[in-house]
Order: sequence, then structure tokens, then C-alpha cells
Amino acid sequence: MRFAVSFLVKCLFSRLLLVFLLLTLPIGAVTSQAAEEKKAAQPPMSFILVRSFLCRENCPEWISAEGRITSDTPARLRKILKKIGGRKLPVVFRSEGGDVDAAYAMGRIIRKAGLETAVGGTRLKGCPVGDTRCEAAIAKDGASGGYTYSAGAYCLSACPLALAGGASRVSSQWAFIGVHQITTVYNKVRVSYRIEYKIVNGKKKEISRKEVGRKVAGQSSSTKLGKKATAALTAYLKEMGVSEDVIGLMMSATPDNINIVPAAEALRTGLITDMLSYNEWPGMPLCAPDAAAEALCHGHPVAEAPLAAKAPVSQAPVQDAAADISETLPRTRPMDFLLMYNGNCQEECTQWISADGDITPETPARLKAMLTTLGERKLPVVLQSNGGDMDAAFAMGRMIRAAGLETSIGRTQLPNCPKLDPRCIASIGKSGPTEGEVFAGRAYCLSTCTLVLMSGTPRIVGYSAIGLVRPTTAEYTRFFAYFDEMGVSAETYETMMPATSTERGSIILPSQALELGIINGMIPYDEEPGYHLCGPDAKESLRCPRKAEAETVPAAASVN
Repeated sequence: MRFAVSFLVKCLFSRLLLVFLLLTLPIGAVTSQAAEEKKAAQPPMSFILVRSFLCRENCPEWISAEGRITSDTPARLRKILKKIGGRKLPVVFRSEGGDVDAAYAMGRIIRKAGLETAVGGTRLKGCPVGDTRCEAAIAKDGASGGYTYSAGAYCLSACPLALAGGASRVSSQWAFIGVHQITTVYNKVRVSYRIEYKIVNGKKKEISRKEVGRKVAGQSSSTKLGKKATAALTAYLKEMGVSEDVIGLMMSATPDNINIVPAAEALRTGLITDMLSYNEWPGMPLCAPDAAAEALCHGHPVAEAPLAAKAPVSQAPVQDAAADISETLPRTRPMDFLLMYNGNCQEECTQWISADGDITPETPARLKAMLTTLGERKLPVVLQSNGGDMDAAFAMGRMIRAAGLETSIGRTQLPNCPKLDPRCIASIGKSGPTEGEVFAGRAYCLSTCTLVLMSGTPRIVGYSAIGLVRPTTAEYTRFFAYFDEMGVSAETYETMMPATSTERGSIILPSQALELGIINGMIPYDEEPGYHLCGPDAKESLRCPRKAEAETVPAAASVN
């Protein structure tokens, strides 16, 4: 410390001393922020009230939230919520992230208001591609006309924390949710004070202190979460109903990189509560339980199946894995195989093999048992999996290629099964095929599942999530030897692989998978996986969109 005497007054019993005190203090109350915001590309987040112009009556409205989250963003959010009153409109995010404390505040504001959240971009009517929310299209009073899109939209860094505030929170397979480490920045500041002392009987007594200036004296940063920061993050995730596993996803990526969270992982951890299908878009409200089929909302309620006699089930010994299913579902389970048929058809025309679960070293043996049971019948293999053992995936792919089977991606739903357990043990019969339905929307084939997918002849998908996997150095040779065997370009694959990837893989568009050769066709809008192959003796009256040996459909240019 340095003291500069300003003046000295002698009195009968005391002396008064005014001094300046210069202190260098570390300011601990800092904002946690993403590293990339040092050179932020986005302007601060702004909020626009938007009304869809793609409909005529009862058109949905939403709050478009785009830009960087800053310390004053929560106040801006409160302002627009005050403007709309008690209306519960979805908040549609497109943001690279920003201030973590502000994201916490936003999430709590959204949750308290009971609002929904979604990942998506907004384009206002009449705006150019390079300026999708142009100033000229923003209404002065009321809502601006526009529409939302998923493809290429993103919610990164601190944005998923704000997204987590939604009472329901949705994304699509074409949007990106990304997390990474939190960077805490500590600023050192030199503070100057003017201090007034009274000296009584030779002793100094401070009687006033006034700050007269401050100057930045340096800065430091850390990616290590301290006890307080960890406690705050953990408490917030618990408050929002999000798994603490998100912290692991964050800490596994440096601040200069992003961990893209696959759709299935985002659902498992609770970052999102549902996936949008190809005909749903961000900003659609969640359907009420009694919503009409034509209502503009997402997550339409599934009609209750009649309580009929239990559908028959496959005789294949691979059903044993399903016996472990209970009321509380495990996070993962080994892949099992069900021989399925759709109740609207008979004979071979709409039968398929539902392959659902994680790929383990035992999975190829289970697949072989199923194929042995079927004999020479060539049924489509419909996959839904997070991936798993790479060698087992190689073995499965070679088995499917040798049998000349088709592969695709789909989620299988059995009658009377709950949403969280769509292949429940109670609906699996005791002999013969199992009745059910299969859907491309919200289905996924991630990581090593993609290696199995690429073995099909043909291999076709609808609007499902496809995840790429990056091989380790030790796996590299076998990995690309398998590619050559399946007729897929390893060179193109390497070129298109993102700079970073996650354990589950990186999500790509079906059009990109087509370019890579992972798939060689797309399923049209009005069809589902496993439904399009008809047996040679199928009757014309049966619901068979295409006959056997049907050609694959080129990928459409429009994806959400």
C-alpha cells in the first residue's frame, strides 16, 4: 500500500489526515463464458415475436431467440414475456452460447412461465438468405410473419442450459446441440481510494473511504470447475430435470471445441424431451392429449390400440434379451431381434426384422440364430441402436451382405406398449411373428450401427438420425478395409468427418449419407421402413407400396 498525504490540520485534540489508497484486487465475481466469445460472431441475443404465415387459421406463434447470451439477455427476455402477457409461447433458440449465469437465469424464467423451448432458426417473410431476421420484416406492433427451420440450426455452449428451462424441449435430427467446458475468467483490477483519517492521541482512525478510480491490471482464466461452480451447475441441472451426465459431456470437450450431442443422447440425458419428425417444425406447441389429428402441434397423441388377443411372436431364441425389461428401463440393453408384421397385411409383404439395442460381442450370434430360423426368406433388417462393439458390427454387416438383405432405420412400436418401452414384453406373443408398426421419424442408428447399416443391399432410410463414428488409430486399417468390402468410399468418408466427434458419433443428414454411400436410397414421405417389400405372391389388394426388387428412391433435396 502507498499513502499520499493530502493535507494535515492541527487541532487542539486531534489531527485530520486525508490520504489516497491504491490497491490491486482480484475481482472474483466473474462471468463464466465460452472461449469462442472472445471473438464472438453473433450479436447479443434479441427476441422477436413471430407468427407462422404457412397456415390460414389458428397459426402458431413463437418467440425467436437468436444471438449471443449476455448479462443483460435475461432482462430482455422478461421484457418480451411482459409484452405477451400470460400467453405460453414456445421459445425457439439459435445461439452459439455465452454467459452461463445469464443462461441459468433464462432457464429459470422460462420454467417459471411454463414455456416450451426448441432448437431452430427463424426466417421472417421477405428477408434474404444472409439476413433471415432482417430489420425491415420486424413488425413494430404484434407478431412478424415468418417460419422456422431445423437444418443447420444450433444451440451451443451455454445455450443448452437456457434450452433446458423448457417445460418441454425439442429438437430435430437436422439441428445441433453442443456443449463444452466452461471457461471462468478472473479480472485483476487496481482500485484507488480516497481515505479520510482522524488521529486522536497519536492513533489513526479511519472515518471515510471513497473509491476514486479503477484500472484493469490483468486477466487470467481457468477451465477447472471449482466447488461453487460445480455445485451451481449440478443444482441447476437437477432443478431442470436434466441428468448430471451432461457435465461429463461438457468436460470431455475443450473450450475451443464442441461436443455435438446426438439426438438419442440428448433424449436420454433430458436436454430434450422429444424429437421433431420430418413434418413437424420448431415453434409448434406440444399437442394437448385431446388434440385433433389436423392440429398444428407436435407429438400428436397415439390412438389407443384395441385390447385384442396378444399378437404372436417369433420362435427365434434371440427373444431372451427382452425378458430383462421391467417397469424401470435400463439406459442401455443388448440388441435383440424380433420378427415383425404389420396388422394391415398378410403373407410376406410387410414383415421385417426389428433390430433394437446396443451391439455387443454376442449380437452376431443372435442375428445368425434369427436368420437360421427364417431360412431363405429375405426380410428387411430395421435398425435402431446407439452402436457398440465394432468387431461385432463388422460381423453383423458381413452376415447381412452375404444374405443379401435390405437395411434401414426405424423404431418399432408394439400394440399397448408405453412410449418409453415400445417393444414391451407384454405385447410379444409366444409363437410366430409379432404384430406392430415401424416409423422412421425419431429413429436413430449411431456410431457402429452405421457400419451395419451400410451392409444392406439396398440400404435405404427415411427421416431418421444417422451418426458417423471415427475410428481410433488401432482400428483404422480394419475400419477402412470393411468400407472397401461394402463398396463405400473411405476417402469421401474421411473428408466429410467433422473435426470433432463424440462417443456416439456425429449426426449427418440423409443427403450426406447418400453422398458417402452409407445409404443408396431414400424412403418416400408416405412410406415407412420395412413396409415396401412385397412377396412375389402378394395380392394386389394388400397394402404394398412397391413390389419385390423395387428400385431405391433418390434422396430428395428438401429436408425440413
